[in-house]
Amino acid sequence: MKEKIELKIAQSILNIVGKENILSMTHCATRLRLQVKDRESIDDSSIQEIEGVKGVFYTAGQYQIILGSGVVNRVYGLLMGEHSFAESSKAEMELEGGNKLQRAIRNVADIFVPIIPIIGATGLFLGLKGVLLNNLVLGMFGVAQDSIPQWLLAMNTVLADTAFAFLTAFICWSTFKKMGGMPIIGFLIGLMLVSPALPNAYAVASGDATPIMAFGFIPLVGYQGSILTALITGAIGATLEKKFRKIMPNSMDLIFTPFLVIAISVITALFILGPFVHAIEAGAISMIIMFLKLPLGIGGLLLGVLYPICVMTGMHHVFIMVETSLLATTGFNPLITVCAMYGFANAAVCLALGLNYKKSSQKAAAVSATTTQLLGVSEPALFGVVMREGTKAIGVLLLSSGIGGMLLSMLGIKANSYGLAVLLSPLMYMYNSFQLTVYIATGVFTFLLAFLLTKMFVVKKD
Repeated sequence: MKEKIELKIAQSILNIVGKENILSMTHCATRLRLQVKDRESIDDSSIQEIEGVKGVFYTAGQYQIILGSGVVNRVYGLLMGEHSFAESSKAEMELEGGNKLQRAIRNVADIFVPIIPIIGATGLFLGLKGVLLNNLVLGMFGVAQDSIPQWLLAMNTVLADTAFAFLTAFICWSTFKKMGGMPIIGFLIGLMLVSPALPNAYAVASGDATPIMAFGFIPLVGYQGSILTALITGAIGATLEKKFRKIMPNSMDLIFTPFLVIAISVITALFILGPFVHAIEAGAISMIIMFLKLPLGIGGLLLGVLYPICVMTGMHHVFIMVETSLLATTGFNPLITVCAMYGFANAAVCLALGLNYKKSSQKAAAVSATTTQLLGVSEPALFGVVMREGTKAIGVLLLSSGIGGMLLSMLGIKANSYGLAVLLSPLMYMYNSFQLTVYIATGVFTFLLAFLLTKMFVVKKD
C-alpha cells in the first residue's frame, strides 16, 4: 500500500512539473529539490493537491516539494530509478541560487553540520555527569561525592570533555573537507593549535597559566575554543593546498605540499591570525551574552521573534557558528534556548490549523507535519502549513516564540549543547534540576499559548 502511494506521488509530480522541465534532482531530510528550466510553468496548487505533499516553495534556485522524512527518500529513488535524471548535490544547487551572503552563510553552516552530532552527544554526557555529581541525587542513594570511584570520575571526564578539548581540530578537518583539501592535513593543523606544548587557553583565561611571549610581544597560547581562528586557519590551509598541488612536481607533492601547508598555516595562526582573531571573537561572544542579559528579557524576546524569520529566509545557519563559539568559550549555549521556542510555537500553530481543516488529506498532512516538528524538523510545518495560512498565523508564531524566549532569558536558562529540538531538547538541561524544570514548563507554556492564540485569532469560524 505504501509503495503504491509513493509511486502515485512520484508519477503525479512528474506529470505536473514535466519530465523535460527537470534539469537535475536531489533531496534533503524532508524535501525533494528540483532544478527546473521553467519555474513559471509549474502549477503550485496542483502540486499541493497531491496526496502526501505537505507544501512547495521556490528558493535558492530550487523548486522544493515537502514530502517528509522517509517518504522523500523513496519518492526520489522511484524518480531517479525510472528516469535517471542528472543528480546534483544540495551544495551544487545552492551555489546557483541566493545572494553572496546567503551562499557564504550556507558554506559556513556546512562546515559545522558534521560537528553537530559529537557536540550533541557530548552535551548528553555533560548532563549525565551533572546528574552523577548532583548532591541531591547522590543523597537519594546515600552516597557522597568523595566516595565515587576515581575510575568513574575519569571516565566521565573523558566522555564529557574530549570533544571540546579538540574542537579546533574538528573544525579545521571539516573546513578542509568542505573546501576540497585533504581533511587529515586540516585535522593535524587543528591539533597543533591545541598542542600540550602551548599554554592551555582556558588556564590562561583563569589565571592558572601565562602565555609564552615570542619576540617579547606576541603571546603564544593554545586555541582551545577559538572557533573563528580554527575556521580561518582551515580556509587558509585548504586554499594553499589546492594552489601548491597545481604547481608542485609530482615527485615532491606527497611530502612537500603538506609540509608547506602545515608550516605556513600554523605559523600564520599562532603568530599573526590567532591573537587578533581571538580578541575579536571574545568581544563578540561578550556582546552576545550581554544582549541575552538585557533587562526584562528583551534580548530573548527579540531573538525569539528573529529566529523564525531567519528560518523562513534561510539565514538561520549563521546561528550554528555562534552557538559553537558560546559552547566552546563558556560551556553553555543560551542562544539555542531562546531560539528553541520557535519549535514549540511552530508545532502548536500547525496543529491548531490542522485540526480545523475539513479535508482529511490536509488534516493528516498537518498532523504529520506537527509530529515531524516535535521531532526536530520544522520545514513541513512552517512552509507546508503555517506560512500558507498567511500573516496572522505567522504573527502568532513570532509572538509566541518571542514570549517564550523572553521568559527563558529572564530566568537565565541555558543549554549545555545543541542539535536537539522540541521533544528531545530537555536532554540539554538535565545537568541541573532547576534548568530542566523551568525549560520544560516554558516550552509547554509556549506551545499552549501558540495553540490558543491560533484558535482565537487565526482559525476561521464556520
